[in-house]
Amino acid sequence: MAAGSAAGWAVGALGVVCLLLRLDFISCDSQVIYGAVNKNVTLYTSSFKPFKEIVWKRGKDKVVEWDDQSEVRAFLSFKDRVYLDTVSGNLTICKLTPSDEDEYGIESPSVRNNSKFTLRVIESLPSPALSCTLIDGNITLQCLILEDYNTHLELIQYSWDCPSTIQCQSGSKPSEVYVTKEGDLSQEIQCIISNPLFRRTTSIILSTCVPSDNTRHRTVLFAILPALIFGLLFLKSPVVW
Repeated sequence: MAAGSAAGWAVGALGVVCLLLRLDFISCDSQVIYGAVNKNVTLYTSSFKPFKEIVWKRGKDKVVEWDDQSEVRAFLSFKDRVYLDTVSGNLTICKLTPSDEDEYGIESPSVRNNSKFTLRVIESLPSPALSCTLIDGNITLQCLILEDYNTHLELIQYSWDCPSTIQCQSGSKPSEVYVTKEGDLSQEIQCIISNPLFRRTTSIILSTCVPSDNTRHRTVLFAILPALIFGLLFLKSPVVW
């Protein structure tokens, strides 16, 4: 009998939790927000009645607090770097640094679900560099970040913009593509790198990846020229009998 009552209570409790989730009274998800280094980011919240008190926290530490009987008070490294809108409850963090990354949340009787935000701070992307090599009639193109860039590399995505007259085949890595030498080498191929906040591009004309006929002719000429000079010197030298 006790076991049956316990099972019934568990089912009932689960039903209440599901109902609260459907009505948006409880939110367990943390929303990921991206901000740029040295820029500002705003964490938005919503309320069902006017605010009378607000506390924003980073983890367990207070960022800012306010109530209708006192002024806004910021804490620790957030002093002079945050703005709290006491009407909307939104929090703006200024002059972001990588050390600002963490989970943030608002606590207030005016908020039904304690909103959680995971802040990720990203540096601006550098312009990529394009390199190419010709191997067995195929041109291999590589898109590279040459600068020392270590901010959330897992967020960087590579894409390629190839003309319709060129068939770009994916390489072993997203930063590589292959093109056959028989294609239209006058065309330009573009590499794009991006993350949630930034986008950078660079391009290359395929003909620069393949030695021109003039280059090959110069190579042959340079190979023959020493032999010609040697022959002329031999003919001009006196013959001793």
